[in-house]
Amino acid sequence: MRAALTWRDKAEQCIYDLAFKPDGTQLIIAAGNRLLVYDTSDGTLIQPLKGHKDTVYCVAYAKDGLWSPEQKSVSKHKSSSKITCCSWTNDGQYLALGMFNGIVSIRNKNGEEKVKIERPGGSLSPVWSICWNPSRDEHNDILAVADWGQRLSFFQLSGKQIGKDRVLNFDPCCVSYFSKGEYILMGGSDKQVSLYTKDGVRLGTIGDQSSWVWTCKVKPDSNYVAIGCQDGTISFYQLIFSTVHGLYKDRYAYRDSMTDVIVQHLITEQKVRIKCRELVKKIAIYKNRLAIQLPEKILIYELYSDDSSDMHYRVKEKIAKKFECNLLVVCSDHIILCQEKRLQCLSFNGVKEREWLMESLIRYIKVIGGPSGREGLLVGLKNGQILKIFVDNLFAIVLLKQSTAVRCLDMSASRNKLAVVDENDTCLVYDIHTKELLFQEPNANSVAWNTQCEDMLCFSGGGYLNIKASNFPVHQQKLQGFVVGYNGSKIFCLHVFSMSAVEVPQSAPMYQYLERKMFKEAYQIACLGVTDTDWKELAMEALEGLEFETAKKERKKRGESNNELFLADVYAYQGKFHEAAKLYRKSGHESLALDMYTDLRMFDYAKDFLGSGDPKDTKMLITKQADWAKNINEPKAAVEMYISAGEHMKAIEISGDHGWVDMLIDIARKLDKAEREPLSKCAYYFKRLDNHGYAAETYMKIGDLKALVHLHVETQRWEEAFSLSEKHPEFKDDVYVPYAQWLAENDRFEEAQKAFHKAGRQSEAVKVLEQLTHNAVVESRFNDAAYYYWMLSMQCLDIAQENEQQKTEMLQKFHHFQHLAELYHVYHSIHRYTEEPFSFHLPETLFNISRFLLHSLTKETPLGISKVNTLFALAKQSKALGAYKLARHAYDKLQGLKIPARFQKSIELGSLTIRSKPFHDSEELVPLCYRCSTNNPLLNNLGNVCINCRQPFVFSASSYEVLHLVEFYLEEGITDEEAVALIDLEAPRLNKREDKWQEMASDGAQTLRFDDNTDIIEEDDPFTAKLSFEQGGSEFVPVIVNRAVLRSMSRRDVLIKRWPKPLQWQYFRSLLPDASITMCPTCFQMFHSEDYELLVLQHNCCPYCRRRIDESNQ
Repeated sequence: MRAALTWRDKAEQCIYDLAFKPDGTQLIIAAGNRLLVYDTSDGTLIQPLKGHKDTVYCVAYAKDGLWSPEQKSVSKHKSSSKITCCSWTNDGQYLALGMFNGIVSIRNKNGEEKVKIERPGGSLSPVWSICWNPSRDEHNDILAVADWGQRLSFFQLSGKQIGKDRVLNFDPCCVSYFSKGEYILMGGSDKQVSLYTKDGVRLGTIGDQSSWVWTCKVKPDSNYVAIGCQDGTISFYQLIFSTVHGLYKDRYAYRDSMTDVIVQHLITEQKVRIKCRELVKKIAIYKNRLAIQLPEKILIYELYSDDSSDMHYRVKEKIAKKFECNLLVVCSDHIILCQEKRLQCLSFNGVKEREWLMESLIRYIKVIGGPSGREGLLVGLKNGQILKIFVDNLFAIVLLKQSTAVRCLDMSASRNKLAVVDENDTCLVYDIHTKELLFQEPNANSVAWNTQCEDMLCFSGGGYLNIKASNFPVHQQKLQGFVVGYNGSKIFCLHVFSMSAVEVPQSAPMYQYLERKMFKEAYQIACLGVTDTDWKELAMEALEGLEFETAKKERKKRGESNNELFLADVYAYQGKFHEAAKLYRKSGHESLALDMYTDLRMFDYAKDFLGSGDPKDTKMLITKQADWAKNINEPKAAVEMYISAGEHMKAIEISGDHGWVDMLIDIARKLDKAEREPLSKCAYYFKRLDNHGYAAETYMKIGDLKALVHLHVETQRWEEAFSLSEKHPEFKDDVYVPYAQWLAENDRFEEAQKAFHKAGRQSEAVKVLEQLTHNAVVESRFNDAAYYYWMLSMQCLDIAQENEQQKTEMLQKFHHFQHLAELYHVYHSIHRYTEEPFSFHLPETLFNISRFLLHSLTKETPLGISKVNTLFALAKQSKALGAYKLARHAYDKLQGLKIPARFQKSIELGSLTIRSKPFHDSEELVPLCYRCSTNNPLLNNLGNVCINCRQPFVFSASSYEVLHLVEFYLEEGITDEEAVALIDLEAPRLNKREDKWQEMASDGAQTLRFDDNTDIIEEDDPFTAKLSFEQGGSEFVPVIVNRAVLRSMSRRDVLIKRWPKPLQWQYFRSLLPDASITMCPTCFQMFHSEDYELLVLQHNCCPYCRRRIDESNQ
């Protein structure tokens, strides 16, 4: 472990405490009465915070607030002594308090003391710092306690002490854990910060200071440490934990948690942990030996047994001496210490036996084996010199000297070749005996020879693993880390702190040898680990190269020892097929002869080896013959053979690909209906070849109705699809949704909308309608827009009936869309008047329409509707009909709007000429309220309601005159059915009419007609009495009738809008029976009967909802 100073600063006063921002970007420091905020990346002082009048002793970042929001104030509790420090457990349930009298009090969050820990020194050992371990992996909460009795102790939440007190030899002022609880920081009167394990084992010093250390903290989730001192010094260190490890062949030992050693078997993946309970400084491993250097001693371990997979170590020797060394190596009976240029050989008793002094710094050392007590070492120096040293020999042997410093070394298995990685990242391979450089490769950081093959080595670098065999080109594959060993087909790789064994197939180098016809070398490589296919390829290449010995070894490797079989293979490769077939039969492998003749397309000879006539073999032979026929472009013959072999799928595929419908029909009709897969394939080809009738027949045969529906849909045979969906309603979606999409694609949007509606896809139906409506408005087809809005409103009503959750929302939309439909229906006439040269309406109609629209546009103007056009039409018609006051008002309003150029001249002229007219309106035009008989002004601020009684006017949907109808409501408790029954009673009147009303119901329309003059309406009509109301009231008072009034009514005088649920029915009473009114039974719009009949004759449908007259009233 090494501490590197990152930055340092000095404040004017003592640093009592510091805290990191939770994300680690800022450091808050308490310096005297100020708070200093630093940037942790470079030590920049971001800002000083002032505001405290006295010294700040503690500072902390709040993670989740100071107290719970439901508490109005902070609860307070008395303490028996001065509190010097405190710490919360991870879950925030308990608080530990350190006291000046040496007591630690553990309390719950309500302040109640649960545990009291008394330190042996009492008041002579004030508890100056405590901290709970933040680790989530610990089973129990652990509290670290440091007191001025110069001891460090650990306690559980229950108060039970863990282990013994640790003597510190200084007064501790601060204790803090790393983020994950693996290490402890402690500083105090010794003027330094020390690093401890979580168990209290001292690991080292982090920076000596010139005064007492009052506070030290670790940056969250990092290895950075901040320190604050008595003299105001602020230091920021980075802790660098180096990797301490050792490797020998398949055993890897490494340091864990600074005090433990883990030995890992790289082949079996077994691991064993050795707890040293002291700082592990160096590790060395060799065969059955393990050496661990601790601060004051070296421990030598040995395996219990000679078993290669044994992982049980026991202490063999202890060398109770302190050693300083750069590298440590262990052998069977010795340890080797490397101290820069010096190598020392010590026995396991600690006695120095030998010493070697080198010319330059030692950069690399490795044990390369040898007899016990006489092992050889490979040593690389900074000056490029490479030596071999035997531990029992004082004289070092110089193997070679190169110009660049050595970084890594390895010697081949037979000690004939040496691989070196130098400081320029170049891998150089030398012949040890001749000192000749055999080859070199760039981008290398480590190198290892294969321990089982002399000519193979691997090196890593630049994120790649490079495998080189002999002088062949390098084979590369991606690999992160350093190569440290190469055993057979396994490469040992160290990546960061983890060692792993990577299985690498040796196929690439084997094929490199095969290309050069080096069969023996290729066989050696294959023995390291290749696939079965590679083994077969090696055997075939060896046979072709007449290297029979290698081929024979390969067969033995695969467990084949029959010489006659081997000879048969040789005959077969030599072209002596009949001799090979005889030997195959003789050795009992007739199937190989059958395969050989089949592969050679010698089907007549192959039939002789069908054995006992096994039907499987016969089928196989016919199938192969068919395959051959297919390959030589004889598809018809192949189809017949496939059919005879029962390979129907292949026969169908060939027939389908060639478009042979007749053959497909024969196959489909011969197949049983249980054979679904081939029949489905037939149907697929029928469909592809546009033979939909045969496809439908095939689908019917296997009973696949869903596929049949999809077939009808894909081929757009809608009638068949509809009839099928009627018999099987579960396919309704599969038919109507594609049908609607097809209609939409063919610009038949209205039909598409209805199809979506029929399929139950309300959202799609509404979406299509909304798009249609928008398009109609944009294209100024306001009549269509009105119709679409009416349809939208009715669909919203349908959804409200079906979906209770959306009922309120859908009813709001219903009323909104009904309103828009009426506006666009009216505006259609105004648009035609302003845009077209000829008028289609009488002046009175246009006058009424303009007034109705102007009164309806009180809140907002919908898209496409022009106020200019409306006011222009109103002004023109008002002037023509003598409503000069209204005309003047309309022209005045137009002055405040943006007027199109084509209207400019006409409006200016009209504005001038209207000044010459009287300032009043013609009395003939004034609308009358049929409820209160009040004359209403032509321009009504209240909208389309009476200014006196607030009764809404009922308009004709064609001329927009006010109809002589008054809406009335039923008294509470009267149902619609009962009301209709009471009205239908036709109770006798006192004053009978001489002439009769005639009620006609034609084409679903409800009509009241009076044929002749009538007598005066009877004066004692109960309904007339109900029309009276309190004068001067601003609220609308509806007409509410009881059963007696309903009974007195004539069915001929009442019109009923029979809205579907959840809407209420609406009732209207005609006050002028001599004027006939007709109501459309679909859209419930009212018309003068003569107007309605004329419009129906013109359009053959209702002018509003487009219900055709020949449709029955639903």
